[in-house]
This record gives sequence, structure tokens and C-alpha cells, in this order.
Amino acid sequence: MQTPRPRVRTAPGPRVPQGLITAAEWGWRFLVLVGVAAILWWLLTYFSGVAVPLAVAILITALLSPLNSRLRGWRWPPVLAAIATLAVMALVVVGVFAAIGTQVVKEWPELWTQAAAGVRSLLEWLAAGPLQIDQTQLAGYLAQFTEWVNNSKAELASVAAKAGVGVGHFLAGFAIALIATFFFLASGDQIWNALLKVVPRHYQVATDRASTRGWESLVAYMRAQVLVALVDAIGILIGALALQLPMAWALFALTFVTAFVPVVGAVLAGTVACALALVTHGPVSALIMLAVTVLVMQAEGHFLQPILLGRAVSLHPLAVLIGLAIGATLAGIVGALLVIPVLAFFVAFIRGLEPDRFIEPLRADLSK
Repeated sequence: MQTPRPRVRTAPGPRVPQGLITAAEWGWRFLVLVGVAAILWWLLTYFSGVAVPLAVAILITALLSPLNSRLRGWRWPPVLAAIATLAVMALVVVGVFAAIGTQVVKEWPELWTQAAAGVRSLLEWLAAGPLQIDQTQLAGYLAQFTEWVNNSKAELASVAAKAGVGVGHFLAGFAIALIATFFFLASGDQIWNALLKVVPRHYQVATDRASTRGWESLVAYMRAQVLVALVDAIGILIGALALQLPMAWALFALTFVTAFVPVVGAVLAGTVACALALVTHGPVSALIMLAVTVLVMQAEGHFLQPILLGRAVSLHPLAVLIGLAIGATLAGIVGALLVIPVLAFFVAFIRGLEPDRFIEPLRADLSK
């Protein structure tokens, strides 16, 4: 007769630590969210020819919505208010470019004379300066460049063809953005109400409230962006006037328009300003203008955008700075342009879903 084996008692409770179980639950949910985000990103990238113009149209609508709302408040019909708002925008843009063109035409003869003198001074400095590049070496470099151009006609033609296709896509996207902006201004409420019907009925009120908060944050962002662009333009203008560069107010207008593209706009305007300083006043003025441009870029990237935009959209300045870096890394100029508005909308949207959960604890903390 065999003696029965003693029974081994197991400790009560789960064998897997509770912390690991919690981490696993968070982990698979996080992976699901990452997968959904990856699919959405792929769809947006695949349909970028439509997605990007629509995103730009939303930003333009947020910029123009205060004027459109004011006209509607004056009992203007929605379609007429939208047309008038777009007409005002067109008049401003055309007026800016007309002023630039007028100043360029007016100062072009003097600019051409200064540019010729500046090129001669640059050649003399290259020959007599520390580089000691004489006319023979310059002629050799020019011959090498000419030979490279002659040997690269096929590649250059391919690049030109791609550029032409890119211009065509840009014009098509611009047309889509303009038409979409008109419909958003004229019938944005009807479009949103139609989309809201897709949401389950018991979530519609919260979704509508959260979307309103997100839209208000987006409008505040666009207002702050106008202020950032204005400060950038004033910085370039001060440098141009101090150096007595030609077409200083044209540089102001160019900087203001291009500054809506973060960082890249200041680089483009600064490059034009440095080129003008180089051909009209020589390398020293160009270096000074380069220093002014770098100062404006640093102020924009590390002070204006994090502080002003962060305050406007209720984001921490560090979040704005990191968001700009991530957006530029993932999607270049378009990513840098759209990442902060997207963050602004969704942060305000999430806070608007459960306002008591976010606002009341914040008020309690501030009152301590």
C-alpha cells in the first residue's frame, strides 16, 4: 500500500505580479492606438494631395473666421459673408505683392547699379583678400561649372520636369484649399452637423462641446501665429533699414508672408536679405544680415513659438518645441506647419470631453 503524497499548498492570489498584469494591459492598448495612428498616417500620406489642401483650408478658415463671424453678426447671408471674407484676404495678398512689385520696379535700376558694383568689390576682395583667388582661378571655376552644366543636361531636364509637376500639384492643391475654405466659411455649421450625426447619439453633446473647444484653440493659434510672423518681419526690417538695404519694406512683406511656415519662412526671407546685402554692400553687410537672420530664427524657434503659441493653445512651451521638431522630422515643412495646430485642437478636444475632470482639479491646485 502506497503512502499518499503530501499536497503542496500554493500561495493565494495570481502567480503573475499585478504590476506586470497592469503593464501588459496598458501595453496592448498602447499598441492598438499606435496601430490605428499608423493606419491613419498611411491614409493621410497616400491621399496627401487632398489631405494637405484640406488641412491648409482649415487653417485659413480659422484665420478668417473672426471676420466671417462679424459679417454674419451684421445679418449678412452666409454665402455673401464667405465671399466678402475671401475677397478681403485676396485684396490684402494682392496689395502686399503689388507693393513689393512697385518697390522692386522703382528701385531696380539703382539695385542693378549697386549689384554690379558689389560684384566687382567681391571679385577684388577674393583676389586681394585672405583667399587669394585671382581671375585665372575664377575663370577656371567658371569653366568647370559650365562643363558640368553641359554634361548634366539630362539630369537638369529631369529636375526641371519634376519641378514642373510639383508646381502643377501645388496649383491644384491651392485650388482645392481655396474652394474648401469657401465652403467651410459659408456652410461650416451644416458640414459639422452632418458629420456629428455619425457619432452615437449619447456622445453627440460631449463631442460637439469638445470640438467647439478645439476650434476655439485653433483660432487662438492662428492669431498668435500672425503675431509671430509680424515680429519676424519687424526683425528683418530693422536689420535691412540699419544696413540701408534696398527694398527693405519688400523684405518685410516677404518675411511676414513666409513666416507662417515655421523656421523655413525665416530662412527663406533671411536668404533673400543676405543676398541683397552681399551684392549691394559687400560681404561684411551680408554677414551682419546673416547674424540678424539667425537671431530672428532663434527668437522664433526658442522664444516666440514656444511662449506665444504655447500660451495661445494652452500647451507647455517644451511641448511646442518638441512638437515642431517631431513634425519637421516626420513630414518636413508640412509637418512643421500642421503639428502645432493638430496638437492644439486635440488637447482642447480631450479637455472639452470631460471639462470637470480637467478644469476643477486645475482650479483646486491653483487655489492652494
